[in-house]
Amino acid sequence: MDAMGGRARKVKVFAAGLAATALWAGTSAACAGKAHEHGVARLDIGVEAGLITLSLDVPLEGLVGFERAPRTDAERAAVTAALARLQEADKLVRIDSAAGCGAGKVELVAPVWGVGGASPAAAAAPSGSAPPAKPADGGVPAKDGHGDLEATYEFRCSNAPRANQVELGLFEAFARLKRIEVQAVMPRGQMKVVLRRPQTRVGLAR
Repeated sequence: MDAMGGRARKVKVFAAGLAATALWAGTSAACAGKAHEHGVARLDIGVEAGLITLSLDVPLEGLVGFERAPRTDAERAAVTAALARLQEADKLVRIDSAAGCGAGKVELVAPVWGVGGASPAAAAAPSGSAPPAKPADGGVPAKDGHGDLEATYEFRCSNAPRANQVELGLFEAFARLKRIEVQAVMPRGQMKVVLRRPQTRVGLAR
């Protein structure tokens, strides 16, 4: 009976893991399929044993005020500054110290600006030392006149599930952002929350 009980428990744990994976994929797909809305960013947070991943989707207008390739020196400077801020994972995302997390890979993708690929995170180099991706003057035209940026942040943690909260610096970094729609999937459950200025904290405790 003990052996059978042990196998049953393992099956339950495995099934729960599959369910969490399916939920994470589903919420990410739903987030990606939502309508483009100016001033609104969407953020998915995934918590695993040793990793916290954040996936951000934000209209370019909310970052710099336009959704096309930059045309002037001032616009190119605005895009470069926005990309530099987005690469500063340790300033945009502050995870509960109880989880023992450090910034890992940062990836930015913005086809309209000709930007894509991974770059070293703050953990691998002093904050601000890594050069930002260079925006191209002739990016991919945005569909229906809309353009978005997708950013992925990975944080390696000694015990990620101990994180009870995440502080976001997006409102401080980008004045045009008005709302952040957050979905989180954690070992102990899932949640949704909407942050509006001046809110910055996402509670992960369940």
